[in-house]
Amino acid sequence: CKKILVLACRGCVTVCSAGGEREAEILASLVRLGLRKNGADAVYVVGCPVDTCHNVKGSQRAAKRVASVKKAIGELGIEEDRVEMFHLERGLHPEFVDAAREIDERVRRMGPSPF
Repeated sequence: CKKILVLACRGCVTVCSAGGEREAEILASLVRLGLRKNGADAVYVVGCPVDTCHNVKGSQRAAKRVASVKKAIGELGIEEDRVEMFHLERGLHPEFVDAAREIDERVRRMGPSPF
């Protein structure tokens, strides 16, 4: 059974909109908790398209935080592909479904989370 945790704009980009180190730590903690506590095999973050973010640069900041988290989990020996950022328009649309399928395919290739 695969579990994929999705962090969307209200749960992630808002946290990251200040762009400081503390916000990066919060995002990293959310991802680690998602992987460990919730038994998630992967986590993906969905933010607004870069040029239309309602938090002005929140989506860009979130993308930088996700890149930092990917690097950090890679240093722990966990596949960086277990975490990803997607910039998508609001709403359930084909691109959102495509992102979910992409992450699902990654998990199938990598297998269950080491946690």
